[in-house]
Amino acid sequence: MIQAADIREWRTHDVVDPSGHKIGVLEAVYVDTSTDEPSMATVKVGLPTRHRLVFVPLADAVVGPGYVRVAHDKGRVKQCPSIGTDDVLPAEDEEAVFRHYDLPYQPGADGERQLARR
Repeated sequence: MIQAADIREWRTHDVVDPSGHKIGVLEAVYVDTSTDEPSMATVKVGLPTRHRLVFVPLADAVVGPGYVRVAHDKGRVKQCPSIGTDDVLPAEDEEAVFRHYDLPYQPGADGERQLARR
């Protein structure tokens, strides 16, 4: 299990896929609002003048010295719905991120978002 207390230390770590290919750099961690446990991360990808942020699930992630290895391959992560580096994921786009990874999407009982940035 990933410890929520450690997530601040992950910023700027390389994010790599199961084969060790660098996907990008970890920008932020998002927790599941129903459990307050780390759920997704945003990864900065793209050319230096055209960065964007893509989401990747943290389930089965392994944290090492200077890297976070995720369970999804580089190609799939880079095809995930993205946002600009200064943008916030619109609530109506949140479900598409979960669908991209074939994950169930469960907003709160009153329509609250499932993800919150930490």
